Amino acid sequence: MTLEKKIADGSAVVGIVGLGYVGLPLARAFCDAGYAVLGFDVDPKKIEDLAAGRNYLKHLGVDLVSGMVDAGKFAATDDFDRMGEPDALLICVPTPLGKHLEPDLSYVEQTTEAVARTLRPGQLVTLESTTYPRTTREVMLPRLEAGGLKCGVDFYLGYSPEREDPGRKDHSTSTIPKLVGGIDEVSGRLAHELYAKAIEEVVLVKSAEIAESAKLLENIYRAVNIAMINEMKVLLQAMDIDIWEVIDAAATKPFGFQAFYPGPGLGGHCIPIDPFYLTWKAREIGLPTRFIELAGEINHAMPRYVVDRTVRALNERGKAVKGSKILVLGLAYKPDVDDVRESPAFPLITLLRELGADVAYNDPHVPATHEMRHWDLDLESVPATAETIPGYDCVVVATHHAAYDWGMIAERAQLVVDARGALRGVGGDRGNVVSA
Repeated sequence: MTLEKKIADGSAVVGIVGLGYVGLPLARAFCDAGYAVLGFDVDPKKIEDLAAGRNYLKHLGVDLVSGMVDAGKFAATDDFDRMGEPDALLICVPTPLGKHLEPDLSYVEQTTEAVARTLRPGQLVTLESTTYPRTTREVMLPRLEAGGLKCGVDFYLGYSPEREDPGRKDHSTSTIPKLVGGIDEVSGRLAHELYAKAIEEVVLVKSAEIAESAKLLENIYRAVNIAMINEMKVLLQAMDIDIWEVIDAAATKPFGFQAFYPGPGLGGHCIPIDPFYLTWKAREIGLPTRFIELAGEINHAMPRYVVDRTVRALNERGKAVKGSKILVLGLAYKPDVDDVRESPAFPLITLLRELGADVAYNDPHVPATHEMRHWDLDLESVPATAETIPGYDCVVVATHHAAYDWGMIAERAQLVVDARGALRGVGGDRGNVVSA
């Protein structure tokens, strides 16, 4: 039976490679559509949790995995020799940056080589990881064709960028429109047909390169606009003008303006990283990306700006940052999730420590830190209560979780440095609250 017929009658087996923030909800979407899903991951702890029906991504809900397992539609393995079993392999592996802000495609390359070892006629392979244009064609295609099979004839290859936004309640994987582009016409068409079975709206574009570039454009658009508003925040705070009130005022215009909000820096799996994939590619072909690189400089400077505001606020109260007890509220990169990838709280805490501060953190969603590629804070979340907060010389708001009682924090803290505008709604003259 051809792949097209298997997709049409629901008998195709879908393989998801990488069972993290992108792969796991994608697996659920295909299970919900009636397809059998075989997940792959290198982490044996994830495989163990999934087999037991445990969901390690709390923001997706406790029943997400158990529902798939109980329906008999899902299994997970760390045996990559089984990659020949699925009819389609959807690759959702990390694409981080190296220490010099260069693209690290090692996960994509290693996964592609693993796929190539078991690649068989009739299989569809799509990459979902964010990357620079032509990665699918120049990095994946030669490796997959090295065994003699030809793309568009024996197997099919496409690109379909993930658009996950952890914690978002108004959209899910199945309701976010999906872009799909193929290496060739038949690959694009088959990928479109497959995704359309699990996603409400799938948009087929002319090539993998268009889909790759569109994903970068989406994230660069946000990065540049956030940098602009962060730069304006620094300027307006120096002029004693409330940036938050300025944004609210500008947002009354019904056209030509979209509100973006400042913060202590960028976090998450996309916006702090993806623009540098394009700047690296631009340098390879000898073209500048001044606008994008400037935005990166501004956004990466924001944790230091928050630290500078903290140092100044302490100094104005007769305290040195060295030896001060500082509590950072929020380790996750955005509210109400446990996702700490690229969170600006990490450089913020590190900078304060380097200045001699005694730094602790509280995050109701992140009980302890763990070693990551660039950070190892070795900290556990401490209580942030009406009894404990007065014991800190300063409280720094890095993430505005809904669980926080901002009125209590403003009332009980000696000093609050607010990098999120979280205490704007707290009434009264709060001389102990400093915007950052």
